[in-house]
Amino acid sequence: MVALGKRLLVEGAGTAWVVFVGCGTVVLNTSGIQQGYDVLEMSLAFGVALATATYSFGRISGAHFNPAVTVGFAIAQRFPVRDLLPYIAAQLLGAIVASALLVYVASGRPGFELAASEFAANGFGAHSPADYQLHSALIIEFVLSFVFVLVYLLTACRQERGWVAPLIAGACLMLAYMVSIPVTNGSINPARSTAQALFVGNWALDQLWLFWAAPMSGGIAAGALFSFLRGRPDWSAATPAHGQGEVA
Repeated sequence: MVALGKRLLVEGAGTAWVVFVGCGTVVLNTSGIQQGYDVLEMSLAFGVALATATYSFGRISGAHFNPAVTVGFAIAQRFPVRDLLPYIAAQLLGAIVASALLVYVASGRPGFELAASEFAANGFGAHSPADYQLHSALIIEFVLSFVFVLVYLLTACRQERGWVAPLIAGACLMLAYMVSIPVTNGSINPARSTAQALFVGNWALDQLWLFWAAPMSGGIAAGALFSFLRGRPDWSAATPAHGQGEVA
């Protein structure tokens, strides 16, 4: 069992990597459409970033890098509730550090103004890339978060898939972003949404509630379904199966 401090450090670092790479494809790219990105580029960046972070850090922390994943594991009884808030705090801090670094790098581009940029923030209505309204954003974030967390749980409990599980998680996140980017700019992760919203302010903070409510509800629903299907775990045998597994 790795000490909590080391696990929190890894969760923060992994979340920072995912946010920096994924959002960096938008913030630092001056070509293309809609604030300088295309859907495939951003989706691929988030998916590959998650896969590499999971391969690198999963054996230490379980490689959640997302509050929705952590709460899903806790509800599924595959993660200790006592560590829930520390994990979420570490993920938030890592995402904020990544966003701050992106602001610093982007400020080196002539003409960059944070106040005039949406900075890869998540939104709906007038701030949706394709003007999708509240109900569309709510449904897409809930459904895709539910599926993503459920896939995480299902692969984490199958030791025979250990080497390929991070690729499955990365591919699932990539597909989720391909669907959600036109609607909300792609969240599926409250830490990622919070970090960008803090720097954008104004409308991004006003709409941030949705990008906590929908992904966390999806994670809770996935954890509850997994717990119903699989039953209580054998904690004596619980080990990280592949780098994103359970933390006993």
